[in-house]
Amino acid sequence: MIVIVGAGPAGIAAALQVREFGLAFTVIDDNPTAGGQIWRGDADRTRMLGGELRTGTRVLSIDAAAHTLLVEDADGARWVPYSKLILATGSRELLLPFPGWTLPGVFGAGGLQALVKSGLKVGGKRVVVAGTGPLLLAVAALLRAKGANVRLIAEQAPVSALAGFAAALLRRPAKLLQGAGLGWSLAGVPYLPNCWVTSAEGAGQVERVTLRRGAKTLTEECDYAAIGYGLVPNDELRTLAGDSEDVIVAETGDVEYAWLAGEAAGYRAAGRPLDESALVAARAFDAALQGAFALRPELRELAAPETLVCRCEDVSYARLAAWGSFRAAKLQTRCGMGPCQGRVCGAAVRFLFGWPDTSVRPPAFPARIASLAIQEPVTNGDKL
Repeated sequence: MIVIVGAGPAGIAAALQVREFGLAFTVIDDNPTAGGQIWRGDADRTRMLGGELRTGTRVLSIDAAAHTLLVEDADGARWVPYSKLILATGSRELLLPFPGWTLPGVFGAGGLQALVKSGLKVGGKRVVVAGTGPLLLAVAALLRAKGANVRLIAEQAPVSALAGFAAALLRRPAKLLQGAGLGWSLAGVPYLPNCWVTSAEGAGQVERVTLRRGAKTLTEECDYAAIGYGLVPNDELRTLAGDSEDVIVAETGDVEYAWLAGEAAGYRAAGRPLDESALVAARAFDAALQGAFALRPELRELAAPETLVCRCEDVSYARLAAWGSFRAAKLQTRCGMGPCQGRVCGAAVRFLFGWPDTSVRPPAFPARIASLAIQEPVTNGDKL
């Protein structure tokens, strides 16, 4: 049995490829519906997985030597066997701390996008979209289509970097057309390169943000602020799996890249040869994108000494700065040991201090005590 973890574009592509080869597979995902962040709630794209999809199922641990996963769902935990394991776990948003970032109404750009897709009403709300990358345009376009008053889009990348990325777009006509469509839908919304949010203020709710653009400072009144600094891979399970040849990782990127990476993972799981020319081209475009929207060093200076970096455990920047590694900071401050298990602050401290997180261990996600009591891999995964 081929087990695919993740039901976003990469996981769906891998599943469809494996199905085409006539092999048995199961897709598991911890969300209540398939589609990932990009196709959240898009039943037309996800119903094709049929009975091989198991949502609401979380992978807690991987025993690569025994070819088993410890999974947990509403009914409890069990070990699930696999012959090949495809990890299509996607990415999460990078959030960087600044004064006021914990105020209600301040979201990640992708976070607000997901909430709107799930039904959050934003009609008439004043929204500032800021951070970096093409996702900002997609988020702003969705917000505007839902009736929000998008006040401005602040892109931290300088004009020179954006010009280089525009040249790369000329070699990808489909991407260029997509970008032009987003630009058309956002006509009249100010797009400010070389600009980033430095603080948010409000009485119990965000009411305004302050932005820096070059040597200038400006303030914008808003009801919501959507601020995201790109994506970082969800690589906890990859770390737990180690270097097992029976574990295949689908690369992460935009939807086209993810789809091609998922197809390639399906080929590898089936042991079939693959022409990777399209994936190589997508990988090159992704590299150009990452270079164009690289984070500027000034963003490391946003947090004040009292600014919380770890929101789960209320750990400030000043407390973290006293230590020399993420492990030491965890032991002394509990940074990264709260409910999110470092998925927000871990990537932030990696950028702020250059600390890699080398402390990933099972369970990969918060789990029931009863689930942790299952010690030995047992092939009782018949539910899947």
